[in-house]
Amino acid sequence: MASLLYLKHSFNLSDEELVERWAENVQWQFFSGMQYYAPRLPCDPTQIGRFRRLLGEDGLEQLLKATIDCAVQTKAVRPGEFERVIVDSTVQSKAIAHPVDSRLLEIARHKVVSAAKRCGISLKRTYANEGKTLRRQAGGYAHAKQFKRLRKTVNRQRTILGVVMREVQRKRDGG
Repeated sequence: MASLLYLKHSFNLSDEELVERWAENVQWQFFSGMQYYAPRLPCDPTQIGRFRRLLGEDGLEQLLKATIDCAVQTKAVRPGEFERVIVDSTVQSKAIAHPVDSRLLEIARHKVVSAAKRCGISLKRTYANEGKTLRRQAGGYAHAKQFKRLRKTVNRQRTILGVVMREVQRKRDGG
């Protein structure tokens, strides 16, 4: 049952999926202490839940500690290897937004406006609607490879950012 819990959490499976995959996987059966392949379910899926509740959180921690102690005693790992954890995140999907000029300009405009509001500076115009529209247009123009239009849009964003920054600076200096 302990090996089933390890496999369940390692592969992020439900109890039903776990017992089905265990019945098909020779390596999982060997990991669980089986000597020969048995194409049958190891137990009813509800038994895993009951075992987990009986064991409790403290029991799971003790189980993990015993596993680590056993690995150290058999010299499968050195105690020094537990000082630093290395996480391999290559398989995780990442939402990377590339630093495109139009996006950076819109973020800068938004941050200048919000900083001015925090400081109590009221602006004549924040250009919020036009900023969103320009950002969307720039994405469309870049996708359609209409670089002349894209350049004009980015220049307008630069102009808006400059106007907002100058207004904030004027009002900050008391002018």
